[in-house]
Amino acid sequence: MERVTVFVWNHFTNDARVMRECTTLSENGYEVNLIAIANKKIPGAVSYEEINDNFKVHRVPMYPAVLEYYLKRKKRVTLLTAASTAVLAPLLYKYSKSGLILLLSSLTLTGTVLKNNQLRKNTIKLIRSLRMIKKGYQLQADIYHSNDLNTLAQGVICSVLHDSKLVYDSHEVQTDRTGYNPTTIKFVEKSLVRFADETIVENETRAAKHEELYGYRPKSLHNYSALYDINNVRDIDLHSMLGIDYADKILLYQGGVQYGRGLDVLIEAVKYIDNGVLVIIGDGKLKEELVQKVEFENLTEKVKFLPKVPLEELPSYTKQAYLAYQVLQNTSFNHYSASSNKLFEYIMANIPVISCDFPEIKTVVEKENIGITVDADNPEIIASATQKLIDNPRLRDQLSRNCDKAKLKYNWGNEKAKLLDIYKSLSN
Repeated sequence: MERVTVFVWNHFTNDARVMRECTTLSENGYEVNLIAIANKKIPGAVSYEEINDNFKVHRVPMYPAVLEYYLKRKKRVTLLTAASTAVLAPLLYKYSKSGLILLLSSLTLTGTVLKNNQLRKNTIKLIRSLRMIKKGYQLQADIYHSNDLNTLAQGVICSVLHDSKLVYDSHEVQTDRTGYNPTTIKFVEKSLVRFADETIVENETRAAKHEELYGYRPKSLHNYSALYDINNVRDIDLHSMLGIDYADKILLYQGGVQYGRGLDVLIEAVKYIDNGVLVIIGDGKLKEELVQKVEFENLTEKVKFLPKVPLEELPSYTKQAYLAYQVLQNTSFNHYSASSNKLFEYIMANIPVISCDFPEIKTVVEKENIGITVDADNPEIIASATQKLIDNPRLRDQLSRNCDKAKLKYNWGNEKAKLLDIYKSLSN
């Protein structure tokens, strides 16, 4: 049985894509060890977990132990440091000038790291990466699998040390993400990607972009949901839970509450919609700002928020929607080229979509006739498409039936064969 070590730069408590890939490998003759990040504040993000007989999860500490101790007991550490320095400094000055210089240099360096927010973050990331490398080296895999650029260095080092194969699984267009320096990212990715024996991206649009950047075309592997019958999923009363009138339709967004997802535009759109309530399920940096916006504009009866729901429970919420949104904004090529796992989650639940008109998403929505594509920057256009489906339940139900057909095509059961073919070629 070949051994595979997978790296992810998250807590691995809600990563459906990586869970599907690792489970598939573990069920098809591979021994899988996944290295993630532990977090004492998050249930499930424990240091060790067994998913099945051939799939184990190892989580490295999120923070260095010394830093955790300092953050919990700042005053005590400061007093002890001051007292110790007051005692040691005169002794070292008398007996060991070099020792005094070393002590003062250490204190200065430590103080600089703790006070400088960016330096502290980078130091923490470096230590975390080194722990991943150490664990990955100990596990000694035949194939290393790095998910995204922030774990590629770990995979490169471990694969070189053990003369193993390396898979680079890029879930995003790394050089064109909001908030990232494209020149720096391209330099880093280009330097590391040459060590990969196989590269995977989400779709053909992104494969073409990767080829343009680095001169070779990677394999594409879509992030489709597992096939299931939504009618067998447990029901919940979302109307009652959120205090929504049963005459109003639930208009759903589920996923990260982040910039560029069109959530501010949806909140503007809901002002023009009758008989519908926007429900946003998820967490993220933008959430507090959106909650304040809704309260300031007196839209609390038109917009409801729920926290992130565990993956295994999410379909029970999704199926309550009348329609759902995937209205990414064209803030980067990364968004423009997305296939979006949300789209396939909606399809799997037989929920019609109002979507942006970006190429990969538009192709699925219009080819399978499962919703309406719109200019996602225009709240009135989004509202008009939404009202059209609210006022025409027969059209909505036809789109829902089309979703039920489309999911037989767009599901992980079909797509996983590509992953297994990639691994078979590496094994051979």
